[in-house]
Amino acid sequence: MEMIKKCIIILWINILGLSFIQAQDINLLTSSYASEDVRKYLAAGNDWVAYPDYTDRTAWNELVGPFYEQLLKEGDKYLNYEWQVVKATDYLEYERSGSRVIMEKPLNDNLKALMGLVIAELAEGKGRYLDQIINGSWYMTEISTWSLSAHLPAFQSSKRTLPQQGTHVFDLMTGDIGSFMSWIYYFLQPEFDKITPIISQRIKLHIQERLIEPYLSRNDMWWQALEIDEDQLVNNWNPWCNFNVLTALLLVEDDADRKLQGVYKTMTSVDQFINYVKADGACEEGPSYWGHAAGKLYDYLKLLAYATENKVSVFEHPMIKDMGEYISQSYIGGDRWVVNFADASAKGGGDPLLIFRYGEDVHSMEMMQFAKYLTEQQSSFSNMVQGRDVFRTLENFVCYPALQKQQAQLPQNKYKWYPETEFLYLKDADTFFAAKGGYNNESHNHNDIGSFILYKDGKPLFIDAGVGTYTKKTFSKERYDIWTMQSGYHNLPQINGYDQRFGASYKSRDVSFDPKKGVFKLDIAGAYPAEAQVNKWFRSYKLKNGQLVIYDDFDLPQANTANVIHFMVAEKPVISKGVISLGAGQHSLVFDINAFDASIDTIEQDDPRLGNIWGSYLYRINLKAKNIQQKGIYTFTIN
Repeated sequence: MEMIKKCIIILWINILGLSFIQAQDINLLTSSYASEDVRKYLAAGNDWVAYPDYTDRTAWNELVGPFYEQLLKEGDKYLNYEWQVVKATDYLEYERSGSRVIMEKPLNDNLKALMGLVIAELAEGKGRYLDQIINGSWYMTEISTWSLSAHLPAFQSSKRTLPQQGTHVFDLMTGDIGSFMSWIYYFLQPEFDKITPIISQRIKLHIQERLIEPYLSRNDMWWQALEIDEDQLVNNWNPWCNFNVLTALLLVEDDADRKLQGVYKTMTSVDQFINYVKADGACEEGPSYWGHAAGKLYDYLKLLAYATENKVSVFEHPMIKDMGEYISQSYIGGDRWVVNFADASAKGGGDPLLIFRYGEDVHSMEMMQFAKYLTEQQSSFSNMVQGRDVFRTLENFVCYPALQKQQAQLPQNKYKWYPETEFLYLKDADTFFAAKGGYNNESHNHNDIGSFILYKDGKPLFIDAGVGTYTKKTFSKERYDIWTMQSGYHNLPQINGYDQRFGASYKSRDVSFDPKKGVFKLDIAGAYPAEAQVNKWFRSYKLKNGQLVIYDDFDLPQANTANVIHFMVAEKPVISKGVISLGAGQHSLVFDINAFDASIDTIEQDDPRLGNIWGSYLYRINLKAKNIQQKGIYTFTIN
């Protein structure tokens, strides 16, 4: 029973999206700047704010110029908005049915309305939206918690999803709302005070009680990573939450010593995230999470630089640049396809304005050109207002003119190798290939060591399905009951009847990449349980002239069950003698007909998140070995 409890705890931490810290901590921020350095550089009051005061109409007109009418049109939609109540049963629904959406949708709708009203009021400055902004802000101070129902059990002693009296849970949503409210307080306090000071006083009080006080008084919130053990795990929550509390400290906290204490504490905490990221800069959570991980780290560092007149800045460190360029390197092309290991979506590319700003600060022409490429694929206005993130929205307006002058181009390198994270991207002729090693306790882990994806002419051929809509099951001990998380639904073998297993001890061995030969090789035996009876299973990939050859060289001390090699494909395959036709007959998977029996599983997509990406069906190719043997080499060729 004790072992089961430990396994559940480890799984829960992993599902929150964590990964092991690096063996050697670099403490990039605090090793470069002492607390007294920050005291010397930290701007007094709000002198650091780079945006116009609410009353400076000339500056606001210049800042939002091209989008003025659209911003007002969006704000007008909410002039008669009815603020929605998040009911007690909405919170309880997460533990009843596993649904997050029932609680999250009304809260998100309210925040979207408030954001539209606030940005419209800043753009116009006539007070037309103020009453509704007051209503929305007041509503936010009235609700019991700013946290999400899915996050409450991990932080409350009750372990329940209903907000607990006297407990302020600081999760991602709490941070986002606190940051948002801090900007409302900063820009509109004088206008609120003309009506009654009670409004601003109340907003300030709740920011302090829900964000600043819990942050300053506690070190035990896991995402802070301040009470860190040898096996401590850290993830994107760290820079995300630290960015939000830094915003609140800078805009709301009046006590200079208390502000300094908080700012330096965020630096100490964020150092743990930088320590955790592999030295190669890859985001093991995938491109969908880059904006929350490296992207939020960038926001945090930018805000810190603003507040210290650019005196506290680490943008010149090569690792920060590498973390940024991961997003441009992971872009495949076509219909916005990306390398989607872990819980990432197969489509995306990232926020072009964020990518551009990041590129500017780390001097990455690659990122800036990639950002311009992305803007040409979508509406320019669609990226300007960033959800409930005022900082990103204002920064978008600031950088938009410079982005328009940039030339568009995708990265031109033929390969990208991440040796610590063990990700490889290869581009050859019309082909984009990606494969991974690693270990089965990565951020948003899938049991997928040794798996690969392959795109031809910007279209998916061999795929990683990604992840479906998040439910309670996604974040529980039942995670690996979900088919998308299992190695059996990745491009991997089932060995002796066993799939890969979850846990940090299940990992790759002897990983190597030879750029001259275009060969990626690793031993995946360590990803399988002892019951699989496997000494070695060397899988190697060789890409040349658009042809991918896969070799599986294995040694089993005991062979009990026929091995099955699985391949996941996006379009319906057709089996013929030793050849499986793919992509409407344009491509093929060639195998030894004397060694394998082939079959196809049709996987209906009843999940909206997966269905929106892949359509109604996905397909799994199963090549079952005709002979049960202890040693051998399997060869597969994809043309």
